[in-house]
Amino acid sequence: MRGQDTSQEAIFSYGSLEERIPASHPLRPIRRVVDEALRNISGEFSKLYSKIGRPSIAPEKLLRGLLLMVLYSIRSERRLMEELNYNFLYRWFVGLGMDEPVWDATVFCKNRERFIDGEIARRFFDQVLAQADAQNLVSQEHFSVDGTLIEAWASLKSFQRKDDTRPKPPTDDPGNPTVDFKGEKRRNDTHESKTDEDARLARKGNGQEAKLAYCGNVMIENRHGLVVDVELLQANGTAERDAALVMAERIAGVDRITVAGDKGYDTKDFVKELRGMNITPHVAQNTARPGGSAIDARTTRHDGYRVSQLRRKIVEEVFGWMKTVGGQRKTKYRGLWRVGWIFTFAAAAYNLVRMRTLTAISAEAASG
Repeated sequence: MRGQDTSQEAIFSYGSLEERIPASHPLRPIRRVVDEALRNISGEFSKLYSKIGRPSIAPEKLLRGLLLMVLYSIRSERRLMEELNYNFLYRWFVGLGMDEPVWDATVFCKNRERFIDGEIARRFFDQVLAQADAQNLVSQEHFSVDGTLIEAWASLKSFQRKDDTRPKPPTDDPGNPTVDFKGEKRRNDTHESKTDEDARLARKGNGQEAKLAYCGNVMIENRHGLVVDVELLQANGTAERDAALVMAERIAGVDRITVAGDKGYDTKDFVKELRGMNITPHVAQNTARPGGSAIDARTTRHDGYRVSQLRRKIVEEVFGWMKTVGGQRKTKYRGLWRVGWIFTFAAAAYNLVRMRTLTAISAEAASG
């Protein structure tokens, strides 16, 4: 018998949000890790708020909301507030009851600034990584590094001469003027962006388009590909190697380890610095470089070098996820500090997704 296309609103709802979310939903294991991390940094939250005044948005709910934006590629806080109105899954993850009002998008943005000032992204990242380490998911011996360009939230039209004091002619459109760059050489030492002065003109390789960008760098452990450290610098010719050295110095312990990288890291200075830190450089050989490769047979003859060269390529999976899902292909933040904050937070989100997968595989293997 055909059913009738009618609807009748119930006055009361007898189901809770917890009951509506399937037990097997992939957000459940992520929520458990997130809640544990938030409990461990609760003291840091308290330092960011005054002891008096009206209660603001709970920092735990605020951070879960920001995490949803990364996990589900939600582009703006306004869109997040809209979806929280009707999406039960999002309400459950954030911690909002079915009848609780959604926050104003502007209030949400203003409260977010507390996290940026308090370096909460780095603390959250460290707590997530600590849980992965406790589950024996993190290698302590073999690592890989790589960098990528994060396109800045600035137009090439804003990249103008630093000392240009000439009067500007009338434009056809003040909001989007026509600019003729023909014949003008634009360099980072003579030009800067008027909307994001920390962005630098850069390109990933010869023949590729130059864009205003930042250099985002990650270090992964080679066993499961989890991100163990991040560093965002201004894009220049040595940013990737500089960031790699900074991250290498932060590796705990005194035992000898290995750090793998692509041909861009094959320079004598970089290799020498790593060896001075008791680190074996497993970087790819660049035989086309003038003077030859800085890596010789003392390193390449070992099987571990070949394994590192195979495993280091999984770092591209990190960048692939962060750019296609995590919103890092083109940042919507401005300034080195803010862009670095969201880059670190996106790396923590990647680890959460990766940990969920690894835990599920381990559980399936144990039951089988």
